[in-house]
Amino acid sequence: NGVLTNMNNIKIILVDDHIILRNGLKLLLESEPNISIVGEASSYNELKSLLNETTADILLLDLSIPDKHGLEIIKELKEANTTLKILVFTMHSEEQYIKSAMSSGASGYVEKNAVDTELLTAIKTVAKGNIYLNNKNALLMVNSLLNSNENSDPYSLFSNRELEVMKLLVHGYSLSEIGQLLCLSLKTIDTYKTRIFTKLNISKKSELVDYALKNGILKTK
Repeated sequence: NGVLTNMNNIKIILVDDHIILRNGLKLLLESEPNISIVGEASSYNELKSLLNETTADILLLDLSIPDKHGLEIIKELKEANTTLKILVFTMHSEEQYIKSAMSSGASGYVEKNAVDTELLTAIKTVAKGNIYLNNKNALLMVNSLLNSNENSDPYSLFSNRELEVMKLLVHGYSLSEIGQLLCLSLKTIDTYKTRIFTKLNISKKSELVDYALKNGILKTK
């Protein structure tokens, strides 16, 4: 079931666009006898090239990658049926990011302000084929499941700007038209669209329209 049989050598790829952080992580992780860093990437394009030539057990992934959102990377790798386990290592502590990362297929979630021992524990837990969340985040996920109806409120799920973009999308505006209306670049609007689709775990505009209809978002522009 994708569980590592040789726990003496956990091969890791680091994905983070901050080289100083990557260097610090390498020093920490390679001081462990059973961990080796087999690759580094600062962008999604670099990661794709790396995955074509390198075999790894765990991807240690920051969510803030310049050319593709980390949540999209998780979904894409999981849809490709890769056995690579993804451990998110990020500054984001918001509940929605944790929920989205785990539902997209991540095996664990660690915040960058965590102590070193937590990261090492997470890596070893994920390598064994288990899910890693610290006590606080595990409690968030449990509460989220228990109160799923409450959390489906679109006004708590999305930022005001995301709601603006969503309303314009479901009213038929193109990404470039939305950019002009909101005085934002096409790339920025595309990022908002990606976040909206990721949070709802959808891939088609028709699904977004269905969601908007059910939640009364179409009533106002």
